[in-house]
Amino acid sequence: MADNPGITFERLPHPAPTGEAQRVAALANPGFGSVFSDHMVTIDWEEGKGWHNAAIGPRAPLSLDPATAVLHYAQEVFEGLKAYKQADGGLALFRPEANAARFNESAKRLAMPELPEDVFVESVRLLVETDREWFPSLEGGSLYLRPFMFASEAFLGVRPSRKYKYLVIASPAGNYFKSGAPAVSIWVSRDYSRAAPGGTGAAKCGGNYAASLVPQAEAIERGHDQVVFLDAEEHKWIEELGGMNLFFIFDDGRIVTPPLTGTILPGITRNSLLTLAREEGLDVHEERYSLDQWREDAASGRLLETFACGTAAVVTPVGKLAGHDGEITIGSGGPGQLTQKFRERLVGIQRGTIEDKYGWVMKLG
Repeated sequence: MADNPGITFERLPHPAPTGEAQRVAALANPGFGSVFSDHMVTIDWEEGKGWHNAAIGPRAPLSLDPATAVLHYAQEVFEGLKAYKQADGGLALFRPEANAARFNESAKRLAMPELPEDVFVESVRLLVETDREWFPSLEGGSLYLRPFMFASEAFLGVRPSRKYKYLVIASPAGNYFKSGAPAVSIWVSRDYSRAAPGGTGAAKCGGNYAASLVPQAEAIERGHDQVVFLDAEEHKWIEELGGMNLFFIFDDGRIVTPPLTGTILPGITRNSLLTLAREEGLDVHEERYSLDQWREDAASGRLLETFACGTAAVVTPVGKLAGHDGEITIGSGGPGQLTQKFRERLVGIQRGTIEDKYGWVMKLG
């Protein structure tokens, strides 16, 4: 369902942008995902007409018919990426074309139209340049971008929608984890699965995250930061957290991450770290790793470090693993040397303090 419309974005004036004092106050401590910039991008798609009505204008509520398809059949996909402040003071995007490609893979799985990748990248670039004053001044801050698409036709039949709406909104972001701990604690979900073979695990769609909310709440109630899911068939193999991929670092130099078999999200941060690790000559394996082995390796000391990774949290050390059968500390319980090295290297590339050998950074000036 891909089409290339040669889209031009109309610029709609904002009648009442946020005042400087109010914006500065909001940016002092934005947290994650609760403060939003002034503008948004919108594009419509209709069967027989393709993509049209591309615009950037004031961020505003949406008006939806009660029969809008997304509210009943959950045809919805999204992406998450960030704009970073560069060492020279300019802003840049990190691998937006990879987000564009994954967005279309998600759309295909949900029977939705593909958005030309150049239009996706331009929509994100345009919003960042329009709302660049919303970039937070706090250390490590970024401008988090949320492109998303949903079925907008009003009907109650079980079929793909004939109308869709694509939007991009922006949110100044600080630290993802509220605890501020040097390493996070993980709870093992034995009673719930995130995704099954043949399902939507590899797509970035809202239903996957909705399915994680009950076990995530269980983890938080027990004093942990995140939940880790096992495979749906044997309830044995480690898959991913509620929204992040996992890496394991061993005393023999091996690095292991669960393979992309269709049940976990192909993370762009995950892919970037695999590239960095392999270029350094590290012994990297994409292979299955069981919960029992995780516990055994942590107890014996063979497992030195575990970390989670994703756009929002970047690279985050995992210090503890807990479940109904007890709790175990991983390594020293804090950030490990290689985890810190990966984080520093990736963040350095994103922020322009380390050379970008891969063409990952798109500078916006």
